[in-house]
Amino acid sequence: MSWRATLPCTRVQAESLPDPHELMPMGDSQPVLVADEPDPDRPNEWLLHAYFDKQPSAEVLEALARLGCGAAKVEQLGEDDWVEMSQSGLQPIRAGRFVVHTPTHRGAAPTGSTAFEIDASLAFGTGQHATTSGCLEALDKLESDGRHFANIADVGTGTGLLAFAALALWPAARCIATDIDSVAIEVARDNAAINGIKLGHGTGELLLAVADGMESPLVAARAPFDLIIGNILAGPLIELAPDFAGALLDEGTVILAGLLDTQADAVIRAYDECGFSLADRRPGEWPVLTLAKARSKLPTGSS
Repeated sequence: MSWRATLPCTRVQAESLPDPHELMPMGDSQPVLVADEPDPDRPNEWLLHAYFDKQPSAEVLEALARLGCGAAKVEQLGEDDWVEMSQSGLQPIRAGRFVVHTPTHRGAAPTGSTAFEIDASLAFGTGQHATTSGCLEALDKLESDGRHFANIADVGTGTGLLAFAALALWPAARCIATDIDSVAIEVARDNAAINGIKLGHGTGELLLAVADGMESPLVAARAPFDLIIGNILAGPLIELAPDFAGALLDEGTVILAGLLDTQADAVIRAYDECGFSLADRRPGEWPVLTLAKARSKLPTGSS
């Protein structure tokens, strides 16, 4: 038998889910944690689902309640595998040329699309949310417009999906993907293996690192970049504006997401102050911003 516990949570809580081992440190098996946004018109009201292969104890449910905004509703699901149950409702997402699907929908991508299989059990960023799909569309547009990038950073990578997409578009590039959450980096590593993404330091390869923003020797060693992707939250994006500017080549590009439409102007102002201009703003409740860094002015008298 399998069991599901469901409780309300905020988007911030959904993006901050812990390692399931923290819920059941002594258990033989761990729950699968999945968060979703049931109503796009209420972007801060999410649901957290925990799937178990046995009935969860009161202690586990108490720990689960601390991850969200109330007590969990528990239901018995039957004989089906709980991991498959947790992902069967996540339909493939089409974003530009990309199709993102869970293992349940393997082989369902249309001919000619670029497909990625992302397990939704741990990290945020399966393509289901408008921030992730919007970033995929922004990347697709850059390539369609004839842009070429050779050195890419995906900051706050989550599942690794956006880094995978960037390498699919620019296979001769080098790419580093970082996240403050070590669990997310391990998930990204697993997803890279599933999707045939080669890990390493060379061209066409992905380097993974645990890092808080741009604070990492590996990030510093790879800079300057010509493309930085940041799908995080508005506050951290504003704080990172000077760091992104310092790590980006002149006329380089940043893609920013994870912000509400009401927060977009504040993010744009922060980057304007650091020498960026807005190149594209994908509309919606969760806009995606593409900005270009201006060429540095030469000192007077320079040739």
